[in-house]
Amino acid sequence: MVVVMSADATEPQIAGTVHRIEAAGVTAFVSRGSNRVVIGLVGDPLAIADLDLAGLPGVERVCAATGGLKLVSREVSPVRSVVDVGGVRIGGDEVTLIAGPCAVETADQTLRAAQMAKAAGATLLRGGAFKPRTSPYAFQGVGRSGLDILADVRSETGLPVVTEVLSESDVDIVAERADMIQIGTRNMQNFSLLRAVGASGRPVLLKRGLMATIEEWLLAAEYIAKAGNSSIVLCERGIRTFEPATRNTLDLSAIPIVQRLSHLPVIVDPSHSGGRRDLVLPLTRAAIAVGADGVIVDVHPEPELALCDGGQALGWPEMSELSTAVADLSAVMGRGRSATPRRLLAS
Repeated sequence: MVVVMSADATEPQIAGTVHRIEAAGVTAFVSRGSNRVVIGLVGDPLAIADLDLAGLPGVERVCAATGGLKLVSREVSPVRSVVDVGGVRIGGDEVTLIAGPCAVETADQTLRAAQMAKAAGATLLRGGAFKPRTSPYAFQGVGRSGLDILADVRSETGLPVVTEVLSESDVDIVAERADMIQIGTRNMQNFSLLRAVGASGRPVLLKRGLMATIEEWLLAAEYIAKAGNSSIVLCERGIRTFEPATRNTLDLSAIPIVQRLSHLPVIVDPSHSGGRRDLVLPLTRAAIAVGADGVIVDVHPEPELALCDGGQALGWPEMSELSTAVADLSAVMGRGRSATPRRLLAS
């Protein structure tokens, strides 16, 4: 069973509902999103069935949870969620463009990439301080100093920051400096890390695993929500198949399927799915056409010198063309571009 609190429910009303649940010997998992609070119930089915919660102050509705999804299911929230990241909305009637360097290399490189992203209409800056690489000899990122660079670039440009965390020990420091925490494909089923970011208080960008089913992907989101945070954005970034022509195979069918199953926003990563600069634009068009809530792309001021994934990074000519395509196709689909945060307008 799941209890959905009304959008204007007060903290005493939420606490009263939790107390009523726990008094019956049932465990209550409180998950807070941008729109409302959802409480998942776990325990003796008979005790849960005997609870009469619909009439409690602040309760909007009580619904049965089917399958393994209690908090991220569309049954919990028939209206799809909008996640706020530093004043930028992801979801709803808007298409969000997230852009920046795949890896933070230097302060100058990161600032120049952020300025390119901002000029092209991006409202969120992505950048990896910690880089999980297949080869132990590949560039692993600059580490914690990269977080300081991202924070400085945010101050300079006003763009809220999205960055990846690899270790539970780094969750707190990443949460202090970033506006949104990314869980990469290789950590999608790192359940202890999912719990840690769920308890961090920051919105989470959850990428689909290399070979994860849609059910496994949504259950990973459920781990985050169960830890107390339903401000989650899902990211389809391509799955591994037998086809070697692209880095991964972009599963566009996952977008409408996930939107039917879950209330969470879904974006697409055309950079890591195609793995080639010339594929980013057509895959972006396809993502918006199928209903994605945004795209996240790699940008670099000098792609040929990039220390990580330079072959898929966009330079200014490609970024300018992509910006126009996002604006035009979003309008065709009856959607707008994500709003610019106030601090960005003032910068």
